[in-house]
Amino acid sequence: MKLITWNIQWGCGIDGRVDLARIVRHARSMADFDVICMQEVADNFPAPGLAGNDDRDQFAELARLLPEYRRIEGYGVDLAGDGGRRRRFGNVVFSRYSMLSARRHPLPWPADPKVASTMPRVAVEVTLQAPMGAIRLTTTHLEYYSDLQRRAQAVRLRNLHDEACQRAAHPGAVTRDGSPFESTPQTIDAILVGDFNFPPEHAAYGDLQAPLAGSGPRYRDAWPLAHHHQPHTPTFCVHSTAYSKTPYCCDFAFVSDSLAERVRSIEVDSVTQDSDHQPLLVEIDDR
Repeated sequence: MKLITWNIQWGCGIDGRVDLARIVRHARSMADFDVICMQEVADNFPAPGLAGNDDRDQFAELARLLPEYRRIEGYGVDLAGDGGRRRRFGNVVFSRYSMLSARRHPLPWPADPKVASTMPRVAVEVTLQAPMGAIRLTTTHLEYYSDLQRRAQAVRLRNLHDEACQRAAHPGAVTRDGSPFESTPQTIDAILVGDFNFPPEHAAYGDLQAPLAGSGPRYRDAWPLAHHHQPHTPTFCVHSTAYSKTPYCCDFAFVSDSLAERVRSIEVDSVTQDSDHQPLLVEIDDR
């Protein structure tokens, strides 16, 4: 499995130009990917709300640019707009693999009086039919300004994985009755990718990888699995100092311990300036 995860900043490059076709071209140049997860995708959020943007439905436009892939999206922000049209902002997964099931998880959004503005966040979970079997893939984008919210969101992601592993251990009776109760594959094999808005030294990085209450395979950062003690390559503020004068890593790929030995490689594309984040390419043995 070749998987790309990328915070595309609504397609806005360092040059200030919004160009989704450029995003897709660059992703295709990185690899003949099986799955791509994108964060910060917008619908009906024109400038000045999002710099350089218009009101297009980027979820639909990306689908037109990736016609050979299946799509599942989720919105952290979903607001009323003019004329009854919604204003949406969130994450999307495109996959060549069959998407057996999908869930959208709203993440914790506790009040934080120390922070002036935050936004609700979502995790998009898709169970894919890979050659090796079912793999549960989740993509997300955690809160940037509030550490309180970010840590709560990281713990929730770990707990969602714990719940899923316990369902896999106790799936219940198999049903094929065409109802909403029909059985879907439950698996401990999981991948979690996205923009987590914390560096590896942050406490939330450890929170997310802590042992599970149900004794399932915990999440592990794929980077040290492939690179051992080599520091994470920066993924943010590499070509812009708008948010930090020092580049750092906040985009990760975590895998369940059951997949740890299947991680072949993980690399950061440090060259592209098509977003303010750098994309990651992860390769996992899926057979």
